[in-house]
Amino acid sequence: MTAHALAGALADDGRRRIFAAIVLGATSATDVAERTGLPARAVLTGVRRLTDAGLVTGADGTLAADHESLRASARTSRPADDAEPGADPVLRTFVRAGVLVGLPAQRGRRRVLLAHIAEQSFEPGTRYPERAVDDALKPWCAAGGSDHATLRRYLIDEQLLTREHGVYQRL
Repeated sequence: MTAHALAGALADDGRRRIFAAIVLGATSATDVAERTGLPARAVLTGVRRLTDAGLVTGADGTLAADHESLRASARTSRPADDAEPGADPVLRTFVRAGVLVGLPAQRGRRRVLLAHIAEQSFEPGTRYPERAVDDALKPWCAAGGSDHATLRRYLIDEQLLTREHGVYQRL
């Protein structure tokens, strides 16, 4: 079962009520109808849809939530993580597909992120005019997690870049 199928199966209010009744102990369509107040036809249709989606088992006539299917779905349907598997947790949190999605509030975490940006964007010892620094930082800001001027200021504040007479350099 995919997350999309799970969401589709539980998108209807009636099916959510039916599933909740089953999870809370209703073992037959009659029990479900009594607990939810839904018409028998709606219950039967909902149970069939939940069974088809893999949320409910009805083997031997007794309804039950399919816990194994839910566990398997939780293990296999995790969202794609664009970060490298061994990447620092700060980078996994704040960088997606090479784009900054936010800035950490804590200085230590922000420094880790800024050091990564400096390492990826600037060569040590090379001198860059301000326009080149801005051009190198703008792609990091494509998702709106920050702006290039803020990044440039933080890189200077954390001494990851130096600035002298409008010329920047990574040490």
